[in-house]
Amino acid sequence: MKKEYDFKDAEQGKFYRPIEDLEIPIYIDKNIQKVIVSVADKSNMSTSELVNSLLKNDLEIAQSLK
Repeated sequence: MKKEYDFKDAEQGKFYRPIEDLEIPIYIDKNIQKVIVSVADKSNMSTSELVNSLLKNDLEIAQSLK
């Protein structure tokens, strides 16, 4: 380690990303993943778009049951 470091050209917050901009990994069973990829390809959607769409529908159903 150096005794001193020069921070005169440092930029505060250069690598900061707000928590809401972070993408979290989600792990799906292999057989479900195969079906999702297949359906997404047939629908010209990305797998992320399809999974988000499915989850939104499920959340709407779950909220309507309250």
